[in-house]
Amino acid sequence: MIDIKDLHKSYKTGATSLHVLKGINFNVKEGELVSIMGSSGSGKSTLLNILGMLDEADAGSYHLDNVPIKNLNEKIAAQYRNKFLGFIFQSFNLINYKTALDNVAMPLYYQGVSRGERLDRSMAYLEKVGLAPWARHLPNELSGGQKQRVAIARALASDPKVLLADEPTGALDTKTSYEVMDLIQGINDEGKTILVVTHEDDIAHMTKRIVNLKDGVIIDDSFVKQVRAKDHV
Repeated sequence: MIDIKDLHKSYKTGATSLHVLKGINFNVKEGELVSIMGSSGSGKSTLLNILGMLDEADAGSYHLDNVPIKNLNEKIAAQYRNKFLGFIFQSFNLINYKTALDNVAMPLYYQGVSRGERLDRSMAYLEKVGLAPWARHLPNELSGGQKQRVAIARALASDPKVLLADEPTGALDTKTSYEVMDLIQGINDEGKTILVVTHEDDIAHMTKRIVNLKDGVIIDDSFVKQVRAKDHV
């Protein structure tokens, strides 16, 4: 599903160049649930931006579902993101003046899906995450956990190949974090490929594989015994 070979990325800062990713080799098979860990400056955010087609590597190759991701203009990159990827963010990134239902429907709007079908599919995904009764509520009427569930429903609505979750529990208390991870595990159990960027060890162990980054290189990539979130909710 994801195939990265010898990926390098540097950023210019004035007269100097900062080498952030230093030859990353990384593969994810369809249906995996993988966490990416690393301290600030390890390169995990840069790697996530490249995976999400928000940035491009200087060297190396990136294939997503056998499609080479390289030299994309912004229009094509946006089309590929909408086709291949669903995003879940720490800060939820919901549109404040739109209801939960309309927030979930946004990716389908950009795919040209008719309004009636958009709303039907969006309601089905809100039901999936347990929020159908809150469909007409605005984000400021929802708790943090409910907002993240809306964000997950939105990420799923376009049926992406891969979900990219950037610190999905970072803004939540422990109980709510585990409830969200229980939902993410359930989605993965159905076969969806999911990558979770986290700095929390307990959250990482709720995935099936942990990739550790340090100073722009992978220092460990191990399959782990998965802790089921529902056992701790």
